Amino acid sequence: MDEELRSLTERIRQETGGSAAYEHLAATRDPGELAEVLTAPGQPLWARELAAFRLGLAGDRRAFESLVLLLNHRDPQRCVGAAYALARLGDPRTARAAAALATNELRVAYALHPVRLLVELRAPESVPALITTLERRLRPHDPYRRVALACVEGLGALGDGRARPVLTEALAHPALAEAAVDALARIPKSG
Repeated sequence: MDEELRSLTERIRQETGGSAAYEHLAATRDPGELAEVLTAPGQPLWARELAAFRLGLAGDRRAFESLVLLLNHRDPQRCVGAAYALARLGDPRTARAAAALATNELRVAYALHPVRLLVELRAPESVPALITTLERRLRPHDPYRRVALACVEGLGALGDGRARPVLTEALAHPALAEAAVDALARIPKSG
């Protein structure tokens, strides 16, 4: 069993107390039944999360909308699982959705996992979204340093020369300076 799936199912098993409904949903092999959970009224969040995650891992695009909603959830564990499943789903809309979430200033407290997903996807939207998000985090007294650090590290991993100006600006921020030095070193001189 996939380690992320094992972790998610164990967390949900604890959340539900191992209910019969959980055991049934965890055991079903019917993608149609899983997809029905995503649209049926009155389904608990844990059921939608488990169904979307399993469908996402299977490459079933019916999970896309639910996974994007979970990617922007206030519970970081749900975000981690959604990002993992979205990275494996193979839906061409994923990078655009992650970029929209990462750059949404009204939801910046939940931008960490969309930022990390953009780095993993290495999509055309990744570098511009990370630059935009990082530029906004470089304001004085910004409380979202973890998001800023993820952007700096991600831009270094992506190695795109367009990030050089914002990474140079990040050098002036003590919490980001070391990571910015490392990120700048990873960008090819000609890039």
